[in-house]
This record gives sequence, C-alpha cells and structure tokens, in this order.
Amino acid sequence: MLYSGIPTLSVPMVRVITVTGSGVVEVSPNYVQLQVEVRTEGEEVQQTQTENAEIMSRVIQSLLALNIPRENIQTAAFNVFPQYDYIEGKQLFRGYEVTNAITVKIDDVGKAGIVIDTAVANGANSISSIQFGLDNPELVYQQALQRALHDAQVKAQTIAQTMKLTLHPQPISIVEEQQQSGPERYKTLSMASSQAGTPIEQGEISITATVTVKYQY
Repeated sequence: MLYSGIPTLSVPMVRVITVTGSGVVEVSPNYVQLQVEVRTEGEEVQQTQTENAEIMSRVIQSLLALNIPRENIQTAAFNVFPQYDYIEGKQLFRGYEVTNAITVKIDDVGKAGIVIDTAVANGANSISSIQFGLDNPELVYQQALQRALHDAQVKAQTIAQTMKLTLHPQPISIVEEQQQSGPERYKTLSMASSQAGTPIEQGEISITATVTVKYQY
C-alpha cells in the first residue's frame, strides 16, 4: 500500500577532502649496540669450551676497562657444534666448534671503533649486528608527527584554494599511521682492524610519521 503526504527527510551530503601528510626528523644516534663473538675449534669439547671461556673473559674484562657498564654487556648466544669433513662421500668427525656471543651497548657512539679494536685485540674474531639507535625515540617521533599534521593541513589548503572551495579549518578525522624507523644497521665487520683504528660512521636516524586527515568543505 502506498501512502502519500509523509514528509521526506533529506540528509545533507558531507563533502570531504582527504589528504596524507608525512613528517621526517633526522637525528644523530646516542648509542650503538654490537655483537661480539668468540669462536674456537678443537678435538675435545671440554678443552675447546675452556679455551673459549678464557678468551671471552679476557674480552669482557677489556671492555669493562673502557668504562662500559657491566649491565651493558649481555650474553646473546652460546653454542657447541660438532664439525665434520666429507671425504669421498664419508662423514669424518673433525672436532667441535664453540661460539660465545655477547651484545655490547656503547653509550658514547664515538667509542665504537675503539671498542671493536679492543675486543679483537683480546681474542674476539667476529663483530656483527652493529646498530645505531636512540634511547628516547618517542620524543623525536612527536616532532615528526607535528610536521606530518602541518604537511596535511598545507596540502588541504592548497587543494581548497586551487578548487576555490571553502575549507573548514578543523579536521573531521585524523588517522595516525606510525612508520617509525628502527635502529640503523651497519655491515658486519671482519676481525682484522687497521693500525689507525676501525672507522665507524654513525650517520643519522630518520624518524617518520604519517597521518591521513579528512577536512570538510
């Protein structure tokens, strides 16, 4: 049955401009973390493990002598693996490999090269996973977020002016898309170091924030 005379409610159409803003802040890292490894091989597992422990103890003491806090030195891995040679299709036992790895956090980034040279000089034979980072990245991220919001506002105003639209100054929605970068990685170093010292370039860390903002016009 069809009824007439009932008023129809009209819903005003909301016209929206959607923009994406991004902000980047580049800062120097305030710490560097690296992994120091000692690897030893031998026919007897006990002897090989003891040799490894003696070398790692010497490495750790040398790092402590550089005024690195003990709490900044942490065991990352300890492994014992049997080693085999394959000759004419036959598996021949060769001995054992013992690997002891520690992570070292260096609060003074400029000392990274000295720390590496000292560890190697005292028996470390692998330096890897060098990472530069920030202790308080959230503070820098807030700056990047402010830049992202400003970038979005400028884009919306540019679109509105170009299209001769009246833009409402207050956004109707803001969606934050965190794209904060992690610690900067460096390449793995060989155990050999030059007499002039191992050069370590810290560079800068980029912290990025992205927002999607909707404005009504």
